[in-house]
Amino acid sequence: MAERTVHFDNAREAQDLTGPRGDYLPPMEDAFGIQAVTRDLWLKLEGPADKVAAASAFVDSLLRARNSGLALSRHAVDYARQAHVDGRGAELDNFMGLRIDVAPGRAPVFPRTFGQAAFIETIRGSELTFGLGPAGTGKTWLAMAMAVSALLKNEVSRIILTRPAVEAGEALGFLPGDLQQKILPYLRPLYDALHEMMPAEDVPGLVERGVIEVAPLAYMRGRTLNRAFVILDEAQNTTREQMLMFLTRLGFGSKAVVNGDLTQVDLPPHKMPGLLEAEFLLRKVSGVGVVRLTAADVVRHPLVQRIIDAYKGRERGAGNGEVAP
Repeated sequence: MAERTVHFDNAREAQDLTGPRGDYLPPMEDAFGIQAVTRDLWLKLEGPADKVAAASAFVDSLLRARNSGLALSRHAVDYARQAHVDGRGAELDNFMGLRIDVAPGRAPVFPRTFGQAAFIETIRGSELTFGLGPAGTGKTWLAMAMAVSALLKNEVSRIILTRPAVEAGEALGFLPGDLQQKILPYLRPLYDALHEMMPAEDVPGLVERGVIEVAPLAYMRGRTLNRAFVILDEAQNTTREQMLMFLTRLGFGSKAVVNGDLTQVDLPPHKMPGLLEAEFLLRKVSGVGVVRLTAADVVRHPLVQRIIDAYKGRERGAGNGEVAP
């Protein structure tokens, strides 16, 4: 039998590592086959030497992550624990090198899954990145963080955020308000992500000066976008013509991220999604990167991941000849 005692610097650090009321300890005991006891500012791990060593590596990894600025949420701790159990613990340290610093006073952004880490690395190394995956995988969030970071580092001179205004069940012409009020609901998710990365009071001035532009995809026609970080969101709802139009807007010194979920297409059945065609045609083109995120990369409420899994199970059943409701 072996034991190791981890000493914490303060009560906040102890709670971050062990969870509120020690909630993180029972799952750790089950995962590594050890006993964990915490008192005040220490944590004692007891058990077979190899299992204590594995649990210690997990705890040390959490400490490094916390000291780098990563918030240790339940999801982060659960994900890290499973990674260590699966023998991928050493890869977690790479996450720290993928830290994205946004506006002063805002918490840095880190990947929370291996898929998200691959997404960040691909954006950094590519001029055009396609991010495909279900809701909750952080596509918009991470792309926005990369855009804000690039702007603050003067790597680009502006951020352009766009998405198609597809009429999903309601005709825009019959909605109340002027054009700006009609399209605002389509652009709201982009504004929400932007406000998480920058002080809300700074955004209107940047928008007014054209440093940040949030507009429907149709407004991109006929333009050349130089030194811009461009994010096209909800790209599964672009037609092939719209996608080609967008991709040919990119100018010198620009970087683009195209995000979409091909399971949530709102186009008419006879319309091929521009995202599907572009990903197929461009995936081997130099300067283009493609990342496919999955349900394992969902970082929303755990129920979201279970919902995605349930729908995927239904699709598999229908593919085997079962009658879908």
